Amino acid sequence: MLKGGLIGCGFFAHNHLHAWQEIDGVTITALCDRDEARLKEAGDKFGVSRLYTDAAQMIARESLNFVDIATTVKTHRPLVELAASAGLPVICQKPFAENLIDARAMVDACRLAGVPLMVHENFRWQAPLRAVRALLDSDRIGEVFWGRVSFRSAYDVFSGQPYLATSDRFIIEDLGIHILDIARFLFGDVSHLSAATRRINPRIRGEDVATMLMVHESGVNSICDCSYATSLEEELFPQTLLEIDGSRGTIRLSANYELTIHSNGVTEKQTVAPVLHDWASRPWHNIQESVYNIQQHWVACLASQLAPETSGQDNLKTMALVAAAYKSAAGNLASVDVKAVA
Repeated sequence: MLKGGLIGCGFFAHNHLHAWQEIDGVTITALCDRDEARLKEAGDKFGVSRLYTDAAQMIARESLNFVDIATTVKTHRPLVELAASAGLPVICQKPFAENLIDARAMVDACRLAGVPLMVHENFRWQAPLRAVRALLDSDRIGEVFWGRVSFRSAYDVFSGQPYLATSDRFIIEDLGIHILDIARFLFGDVSHLSAATRRINPRIRGEDVATMLMVHESGVNSICDCSYATSLEEELFPQTLLEIDGSRGTIRLSANYELTIHSNGVTEKQTVAPVLHDWASRPWHNIQESVYNIQQHWVACLASQLAPETSGQDNLKTMALVAAAYKSAAGNLASVDVKAVA
């Protein structure tokens, strides 16, 4: 039985804890949070009695097989380095780091310590997106040449995570990083990127609309667009929509997880809705299922000693896209060589 310690007991960490309880072969034996009330609430809710307000104490006193870091981004580097120095495999929530310098340092710390590092980049683990990836692998629509990954909503994310409204950077760093990672997952790594951003909501500091155009090394051209200022007739949060064009057909993932495959003149429709776990709630169940999926993947990787799909090293490529997007937006849609940023 793997024993894990979770650091950070805030809003999203409860999804981690629910998922851990459902996965065979693993248990969370200790929790850590600087807020004692929040820590006690999580301990009581999930039946964990070993509670700490200091991460170093938890790591020193507990016999752990891994650490799951679900704190805000400013604390990620010291906590990852702390875990690595103790020889503990690490999961770290996204955004992985505030900048590429910190991200590289975290990857290097785990590499030198010889411990696995996985970024909790869960969007690509959503069941509908895995279904689309499987279709691409099956060559149903031939050679892909164009794609669009879209997330547009007016959902009030600030009520659950108020700190998001105070950051100078918002949608690309918090949501766009998921959308960019999906584009990498589906179409491969990126050579050049251009981006434009807007702030529509006057009550926040950062941008809440972003559009990014990318040229992939595979030859695919893609558009990633995201918005928290888009009021639709039907609120689709937190659904990601896809459009993919290939030499022999198209794939469309539309509202409410409806998948349309048009291949060689034949159209097929499927519903690829996520599983609603007992602890999950709509509309979050799509994200909540992906948390379960990625954490199950982590357990499998530890057992097989294989690198996680969203390893720290892999996530450096997604973080480079975030950095390139902000650089391009600041340069009025300037085309950015992603390798020069990375």
